[in-house]
Amino acid sequence: MKIGFDNEKYLKTQSAHIQERIEQFGQKLYLEFGGKLFDDYHASRVLPGFQPDSKLRMLKQLSDQAEIIIAISAEDIEKNKVRGDLGITYDSDVLRLMNAYHEQGLYVGSVVITKYSGQESASLFKSRLEKLGIKVYRHYVIPGYPSNVPFIVSDEGYGKNDYIETSRPLAVVTAPGPGSGKMAVCLSQLYQEHRRGISAGYAKFETFPIWNIPLKHPVNLAYEAATADLNDVNMIDPFHLEAYGETTVNYNRDVEIFPVLNAMFQRIYGESPYKSPTDMGVNMAGSCICDDEACKEASRQEIIRRYYDSLKRLLFGTCSDSEVMKIEMLMNQAGINVHDRPVVDAALERAKETQAPAAALQLRDGRIITGKTSNLLGASAALLLNALKELAGLEHERHVISPEAIEPIQKLKTLYQGSKNPRLHTDEVLIALSVSAATDPSAKLALDQLPKLRGCQVHTSVMVSSVDMKQFKKLSIQATFEAKYEKNSVFFGGKGV
Repeated sequence: MKIGFDNEKYLKTQSAHIQERIEQFGQKLYLEFGGKLFDDYHASRVLPGFQPDSKLRMLKQLSDQAEIIIAISAEDIEKNKVRGDLGITYDSDVLRLMNAYHEQGLYVGSVVITKYSGQESASLFKSRLEKLGIKVYRHYVIPGYPSNVPFIVSDEGYGKNDYIETSRPLAVVTAPGPGSGKMAVCLSQLYQEHRRGISAGYAKFETFPIWNIPLKHPVNLAYEAATADLNDVNMIDPFHLEAYGETTVNYNRDVEIFPVLNAMFQRIYGESPYKSPTDMGVNMAGSCICDDEACKEASRQEIIRRYYDSLKRLLFGTCSDSEVMKIEMLMNQAGINVHDRPVVDAALERAKETQAPAAALQLRDGRIITGKTSNLLGASAALLLNALKELAGLEHERHVISPEAIEPIQKLKTLYQGSKNPRLHTDEVLIALSVSAATDPSAKLALDQLPKLRGCQVHTSVMVSSVDMKQFKKLSIQATFEAKYEKNSVFFGGKGV
C-alpha cells in the first residue's frame, strides 16, 4: 500500500501554522475544531500515511498553550442523539472525550451546553457534570440566528450567554459531532471578550475539503461522499477569488454563512480580519500530500465504499434515495464504478460458482483470496481462515481448526443458545483458532498473521451479521457488502443472519 501523505511534515507545519495564527491575534485565539480529533479514520483512508490520531498529536505539541472547550447541543441531549460510528449518545461521548483528552495530557477547561432553552435533560446533564467537578456553561437559543446580526451581536444576543472563563491563549472548541454549535460558541466568546477589553481571534480547523487542491480532486469528492447525508457541496470560494484572484476550495455552508460572519466581525471589531472563508482556515493537509496518485486511488476506493454503505443503509431504511443518487453522481465525476473495486467482482463470481454467499479479500500485495459458505463456516469466517493460511504459507487444504473442534461450538450455538444457524461467525472461528494455536504450530502461525490484514479490502455477496461487521472493523479491514439479505430474510440484527 503506497504512502501518499507525509505525516511528520504535517505535525510540524500544522502546529507552526496554528502558532502563527495565535500570534496574529495577540492574547487569545478561539479555534473551531471540526471533524474527529483522535480517531479520524476517514482522513487516514483517503490520505494514506495520515495517522488517525494526527490531529491529537499535533495539538499535544501546543498542550502548554491550549485548553479544550467541549460543546454539546441541548437539543441533541434531549433527543438522545447517537454517534453512528460508536453507538453511544452525545452526552456519553462528552465524558468519553474528556477522559481521552485527560489521558493525553490535554487540559479540558469546561463544557458548554448550546441551544439551551430549559430542556430538563440538559439541566440534569449539567448537574451531573458539576457534581464531577466540571465547569458547565449555557448558551441560549438566539431568535433570528444567524441572519439578524444587530440583535445577535448585542447584549440581548451573545451578551445573554454565559461567559466561558478560559486561562490559556488557545481555546480549542470541539464537539461530539456536527450541529453542536462550535462556531456560535467561538463568536459568542469573541463578543464577550471584546466587552471585557480582551483582543481575541477566531480560526477554523477543518481537514476537508482541502482548500489548495482541485475542486474535483478525488480527495475532495470523497469528502462530499462522506457528508452526502448532510448535503454538503464543495465549491470554489467566490470571496477568495474576488479578493486575491486565487482559486481555492471550500464548502457551501461556510460560503453561505461568510457574509453573516463578516458582518459579525465588523460589528464586534469595527472591521473583519478575513476576506474569505478560506482565510479563516488553518488546514495544512494539502501541503503534506507527497504522492498525489496514491491519494487519488485511495479516495476513489473510499467513494465506492461510501456508495455501498449508503445502499446498505437504504436497505435498512436509514438513508434516502437522494443520498444514494448523490454518491452515484460523485462516482461519475470521479470516473469510477463498483467494478473498480477488485474484491467486488471476485466475491460475486465466487457466489455464482457456489450458488451460495461468498466473500473476497485483497491482500496488501494485490492477491485476492475468496471464501465460500459451508456447513461449518459462514463465508466471512471461511475468508478469514483462507487469508490467514495464505499469509502463513500453509496449504488451503490443511485444517488449522479441526472439524471436531468446530462441532462442540455448533452444538453450543444450536442446542443451548437457540441459534438456527450452526455455521461459525468470524469471532467464533478466531476463538477456535486461538484455542488450536495452543497445541498446533500451524494454527499459531496462521493466528500470528492477523496484523497483516489491517487495511485490507473485503466484499461479500450478501449482507453479513452485525457480529461479522464489527469483527472486520476491529481488525481494521475495510469491508463492503452487497445490499441484499441471504435467503430474502427480513430480519437483520445479531448472529442470526
